[in-house]
Amino acid sequence: MSPAPGERDRIRAAMDRILNGKPEHSNGALTIVALAAEAQVPRNALTQRHPDLKNEFYDKVRSCGGTPDSEKRLRKQVRRLKELRAADAEEIAQLKADVEALVGALHQATAENQLLRQQLAERSPVVRALPPQPRRV
Repeated sequence: MSPAPGERDRIRAAMDRILNGKPEHSNGALTIVALAAEAQVPRNALTQRHPDLKNEFYDKVRSCGGTPDSEKRLRKQVRRLKELRAADAEEIAQLKADVEALVGALHQATAENQLLRQQLAERSPVVRALPPQPRRV
């Protein structure tokens, strides 16, 4: 599909309005979605037909010292995932320590069980009589 007449001009004008903080048709976010809404063109116009304008927009955003909202969201998500990964690593370390302790306890119980079975097997079946107890009156 070929671009509509004046599409590039509308995109450039929308860029200027967003970067100057005076959006007319969008929320003014520093994203391609907002730029497309501001220029009143479909988003794929920027991603497929005019990727050079998309890159130019992001370059201008960075040169103004701003960070695109999508990048801010991704950085926040990366930070959160790193925190979750650290918490998971801590939990895994604790679980490994618990496994070692349980294996040790199981080994000890198995050894004691084996010893008791051995003692039971070696016991002679002799019944011994206990001496009679004096009667209490």
